[in-house]
Amino acid sequence: MKKICTVKRYLRLYRIFLTQYMKAQMQSRADFIMGFFAFFLNQIAGIVFLYLIFEQIPSLNGWNFYQLVFIYGYAQIPRGIDHFFTNYLWIFARRTVKEGLFDRYLLRPADPLFQILVEQCCPDGIGEVLAGALMVIYAVCNLNITLTAVSVFWFIISVFFGALIYMAVKIFLATNTFFIKDAYQLLYLGYNFSDFVKYPLEIYNKPVRMALSFIIPFGFTAFIPASYFLQVGTLKNTILAEIIMAIISFSAAYRYFCFGCSRYESAGN
Repeated sequence: MKKICTVKRYLRLYRIFLTQYMKAQMQSRADFIMGFFAFFLNQIAGIVFLYLIFEQIPSLNGWNFYQLVFIYGYAQIPRGIDHFFTNYLWIFARRTVKEGLFDRYLLRPADPLFQILVEQCCPDGIGEVLAGALMVIYAVCNLNITLTAVSVFWFIISVFFGALIYMAVKIFLATNTFFIKDAYQLLYLGYNFSDFVKYPLEIYNKPVRMALSFIIPFGFTAFIPASYFLQVGTLKNTILAEIIMAIISFSAAYRYFCFGCSRYESAGN
């Protein structure tokens, strides 16, 4: 009962923080709209790039254009969700610990990580989600994929846990700021590995595939679960494997964050 009350409390707090932040963002509607469409058009540009490539070659290691569009769009949805909810981790990694601003999170009666995540959201992520969804729909319409209630259910589950993996990787990398004071470049480098999973992992050599599956597990956010819908993988070794990886990754990231908190030293005078 106590855990249920705690979850309800945090959900209520998150709703309050999100509402207030969105109100602040909407004060500058032009900036909001421009950011939204900028991210949307940026993702569409990636598909145009794919189209130009396939104008010259019929397939990529046995994968056709529509299959790659499906994987590309699949990758964008959890990434966009993460972008919306955890954008403040970039600021946290760069200056929160270095400038001694982390003190305020330790003084409030709420989990420090929760406070960091709700500090702000990024509406631009909605553009990524929308672009990814349109890509998936476009690919499904041109592939022999049968939509059922079961497949839609697993798609939603996969997207949720894919976003959780993104969050876990960002938390883990950003936590290094407790030890090196400015972990922005490390976070930037690690996060950019997610660009590799917009394409089938099979086109990379074995070390790269292993790294994207078990070291920085972005492969579980796109290609691996997408394989289930493209009928080249079973539920057990795709989406269920993604769920297990997401739980392990987030648990490890949260424990590492707690360890970093225990080593935190205020900036002082």
